[in-house]
Amino acid sequence: MKDDKPGAFDADHHGALLRAADFHRRRRVAIPEFRYPDGVRIAVNFTLDFDAMLLRRLLNEPWGQKAKGEFGGRVGVWRILDMFDAQDVKVTLFTPGRICELYPQALKRAVAAGHELADHMWQHEVPEDPVIEDAHLSRAIAALERFAGRAITGTRSSHTPALLRSKGIVYNSFTSAGYMPFYELDEGGGNPILQLPFHYALDDAMYFSFGWLDTPNAAQRIMDVDEVFDIWWSAFEQQYRQGGYVNFLLHPFVSGHAMRVDMIERLIQRMKTLPGVWFPTCDMLAQHVLTNHPYRPVTE
Repeated sequence: MKDDKPGAFDADHHGALLRAADFHRRRRVAIPEFRYPDGVRIAVNFTLDFDAMLLRRLLNEPWGQKAKGEFGGRVGVWRILDMFDAQDVKVTLFTPGRICELYPQALKRAVAAGHELADHMWQHEVPEDPVIEDAHLSRAIAALERFAGRAITGTRSSHTPALLRSKGIVYNSFTSAGYMPFYELDEGGGNPILQLPFHYALDDAMYFSFGWLDTPNAAQRIMDVDEVFDIWWSAFEQQYRQGGYVNFLLHPFVSGHAMRVDMIERLIQRMKTLPGVWFPTCDMLAQHVLTNHPYRPVTE
């Protein structure tokens, strides 16, 4: 029964919250007895959201914001890839299909060095109309596959799970609902997709942005790279102790600035001083999980 007094207990609302929590618990399926390859203690994914100025355009942000995105395509992504190549670390570039038209040379350079291309929507949005959604995803995957020379297996998007599976997508990296790889079901309890979760504490835009997503200036901060180094090292170290997983989300227009590239390189070099640190692409990690820990329905 509902009481209209402020702060009063609403049994209907409380019941709805409990049902929602139970639903999301059941649709996110943990992997029991998860194991990495022999000799590996932790997997570290470095992922780039290479969307340049596309999101800035969708939000109709000022030209100054759009120029940041262009920096990512013209300068930032090249700097970052050079650094990763020097450290012999392969990364995954979550890339909107339209980037294939805007910055083709950057994608060719990434593929030539052995980095992975993965889907990040056609132009950084998922249409509500199912027919248009299918067209966007199909067009994005086809464009990326022309550069990759191989099947695209991953996405960072809210595309419909059934549609993703029909296009050969086997993993997504679009949630912070866990800290280890897990399987996520759709709202009907089917179409499992492997999730490789990230966390916004490991997202460069949270630390190095001004005017991010049209938020007010008071909400912004530009942190010193050494402060972020300490935060990220602590996050990695905590997961290393328990044999966990970390997924760093970088934007070329954010982390492509020289001192930030140097900070990430220092972070990688320090990680390498510990035994059992694996730097796979997302596809490499996904294939290990799918082969050794395939999805199995939970029976209650």
